[in-house]
Order: sequence, then C-alpha cells, then structure tokens
Amino acid sequence: MLWFMEGICFLPFFLVIWSSSTFIVSYLIALLEHDVDVIFPYISDTGAKPPESCVFGLMTVITAFASMATMYARYKYVEKLNEKAGGVPPVLNQAALWIGTLSCLGMCFVATFQETTITAVHDAGALLFFVSGVLYTILQSIISYKAFPYGCSLALCRMRTGIATIAFLAVFPTVVCAVFVTQTTLHRKTEDEDNVFHLVSAVSEWIVAFSFIFFFFTYIHDFKKFTLKLRTQFVDYS
Repeated sequence: MLWFMEGICFLPFFLVIWSSSTFIVSYLIALLEHDVDVIFPYISDTGAKPPESCVFGLMTVITAFASMATMYARYKYVEKLNEKAGGVPPVLNQAALWIGTLSCLGMCFVATFQETTITAVHDAGALLFFVSGVLYTILQSIISYKAFPYGCSLALCRMRTGIATIAFLAVFPTVVCAVFVTQTTLHRKTEDEDNVFHLVSAVSEWIVAFSFIFFFFTYIHDFKKFTLKLRTQFVDYS
C-alpha cells in the first residue's frame, strides 16, 4: 500500500497538494495574462479577473471543503483518542472544530466575491479566514501537547507550535498594513506612497497561507493511524 493511502492520510495529503496548486496555478495564469505584477501580489489579486478568477474560485471552494473534511477527521481522531487516554478537554476540541469551520466559511467568501467587485464582503471573508485559521492552528497545537505522548511525538508538537507561531506573527502585518493600502489597482509602482505597506502586507499574507498548508502537512503522520466509517441506522418511529 502506498504511504498516502494508509489510514485516511489521503485527506491532508490531497489538501496540501490542492491548496498549494490553487495559489500557484492562479498566480501563473494571472502572470501570463499580465493581470498582476511578478513580485508578491496579494493572493486575491491573482484571482480578481477572468480567466484566473474562475480557476481560483473553483479551486478555493474545493480547498474549503477539503479543509472542512480534514478538520472533522482530526476532531473525531482527538475525540476517540481522548476516550482512551484523556487529557484533552472536549470543549477545546469542539472549539477548534467550530473555529476551523469559520475559517473555511471565510475561504468560500474569498472565492466567490472577488475583491474588484464586492470588496467589503471579500475583505470580511479574508479577515475571517486568516484570523480563524491562525486561532485553529494555535488550538490544535495546544491539543497536540495535551494529547502527548499518545497523539503524536514531541517533535511534531514543537513543529506545529512553530508553524502556528509564524502564522500568528505574520497575520498582524497582513491585516494592519492592509489598512494603509489606499490604492486598489492590481499593478503597483515602487514610487507609490503605500507601496511599502502593500509589500509587507502581501508577503505576510503569503506566509500565513503557506503556514496553514504546512500545518495540515503535519496531520499526515496522525491520519495514518485511523479510519472513519459511515454507519447507517434505521430509526423506528412506530
């Protein structure tokens, strides 16, 4: 059996590959269409105009559903693990799932409302996605430590904490510097007054996004250990 077919680790494996492709493919199409600059455009800029907006929207929605499936599988794994070993408060596990769900919802808003059409909804979705996503990584890092040594190794706990810390530190300049970006054009010039704020915000945004991807990559080890089964049970209402 191939390693990515063990247990249900195909879920985080697919999520990592697909989400990375979402950012890279839309970026390359936008470059070929001369719709964005080469140096660090906003991720949303790469999906602002057709045809890349169609690809970006479709792939991002699929990423959101794959993320939700992966988060739910992680939730059930921790729940089952807690039945045997304890250590993780159920409310913490539930909070992580719901916050992760909010992040996926924000991702759907980003995918369906382009920044050049309905900017307010797009920005609100992006804020929900990034803030909830960072909170999710922090909560899952805490859960990993509380489940240790039954859930994963200490090295993996530290890796998740490191990635969550990077995402936490990068989300602040992403949001704060974006407030000072006054121009909404897709092409930037070095002499623009807000160019520095744009550059810092855009670089930080890419860091946060790929922090999420690397965080889900750490799930592959855990997801080899279990499977999920759907059980059908008839209910007698007579």
